[in-house]
Amino acid sequence: MAKVKVKQVKSSIKRLKKQKQTLEALGLRGIGKEVVHEATPNILGMIKKVEHLVSVSEA
Repeated sequence: MAKVKVKQVKSSIKRLKKQKQTLEALGLRGIGKEVVHEATPNILGMIKKVEHLVSVSEA
């Protein structure tokens, strides 16, 4: 399965609680942090929820 690299590019301050929880579940804890995940439907859905706060690329 393909891998995706997710990088947080905007702050979670003044965001909805669900968006903060989604970033936390993805393993992102601050601007500039990167994580690599399998491109499963669950992960892609989480990325879609916070796409305005992160950048995504192929790993």
